[in-house]
Amino acid sequence: MKANIKIKPYIMLFNNDNMTIYQGKGTKKFTGGKLRSNHSKRRYELGREPSLTRIGETERRTLRTMGGNLKNILLREQYVNVYNPEDKKSKRVKIVTVKENQADPHYVQRNIMNKGTIISTEIGNAKITSRPGHDGIINAILIK
Repeated sequence: MKANIKIKPYIMLFNNDNMTIYQGKGTKKFTGGKLRSNHSKRRYELGREPSLTRIGETERRTLRTMGGNLKNILLREQYVNVYNPEDKKSKRVKIVTVKENQADPHYVQRNIMNKGTIISTEIGNAKITSRPGHDGIINAILIK
């Protein structure tokens, strides 16, 4: 008699929902030896998942950061503030698609935007100069 066993996919086995991102020092020296820590892990050494800003209806999230400050994280946006260096004016235009992303070539297929991304807008191609995951807004410069 065969056992009725369901095999979970790889993604379900290694789900990162309960894991944290640690940005402190490692536990090994460059030689491979053990590095003895002066203190245990601290809360200020923890990181968070990247926001991965996409094209779509505007959606923001506010986070509490170090010192009780607030940070606006942009999850989705469909408009961008484009600065035209020729006539020295800014204009709010709609984003069509992501053209190029130096951070990760796969971000182009998924329409993920971050600083330095080349996007296609209604008035032409533009390069993002702000950090959408940190600033909560998308600013760009029109390129030829």
